[in-house]
Amino acid sequence: MTLVRSTLYFLGVIPLTLFFVPLSLLISPLPFPTRYKIVSRWALYNLWWLEKMCNLRSRIEGLEHIPRGPAIIMCNHQSAWETLKLQEIFSPQVWVLKRELLWIPLFGWGLATLKPIAINRSSGKKAVQQVLEQGTERLKQGIWVTIFPEGTRIKPGTTRRYGKSGGLLAEKSGYPIVPVAHNAGLFWPRRGFLKRPGVIDMVIGPIIDPKGKTADEITQEVKQWIDSTAMELYERQKAQARDDT
Repeated sequence: MTLVRSTLYFLGVIPLTLFFVPLSLLISPLPFPTRYKIVSRWALYNLWWLEKMCNLRSRIEGLEHIPRGPAIIMCNHQSAWETLKLQEIFSPQVWVLKRELLWIPLFGWGLATLKPIAINRSSGKKAVQQVLEQGTERLKQGIWVTIFPEGTRIKPGTTRRYGKSGGLLAEKSGYPIVPVAHNAGLFWPRRGFLKRPGVIDMVIGPIIDPKGKTADEITQEVKQWIDSTAMELYERQKAQARDDT
């Protein structure tokens, strides 16, 4: 049934995408907040369809930590799920992402209308400078900036070095960081087609104030919180799975 439900979910996403891509292009002249509110319905309908078809739900902790905004969101990256769920919680927002995503037919075209900070990862310092300039501009416009500091999706229970752009953006702009951790990869694996039923846990941590801290200190503080929280969620789910069997 997991295969059947996952297939039905995928088939449902196709017409949803075919509807929203031309819509996003059609409304591109509208102000960004209005445009974002409309186009982000794609993510919300996606989450609804995911729950109905795959019985995959979520439980969110720490909503009280969300500032009135805007701020920099730094989140661990395990799945496609968190890219959808963050849109529901923090609005409006843009993402720091690899520019190649904008080249994907249909999906990339719609994504390009949402003012992402699309970087060339191989350009090094130039990419970091782009995040600093465009990220600060977006924040001043009242838009949240989402950064996945690991740079790519990784398996649950593992970690890797964090990129420095998030810490630098916080240091230079003065805007706080909201750390976020989850265990979505246990249910919707990276590059995985099957979606396991269950409840994804996501935790929103206390804001991290960059004042008086260097970018390295900020990055280390974010990494420590996200890694420890993500590992706790991973171990909790594994223990629950053992108890169920």
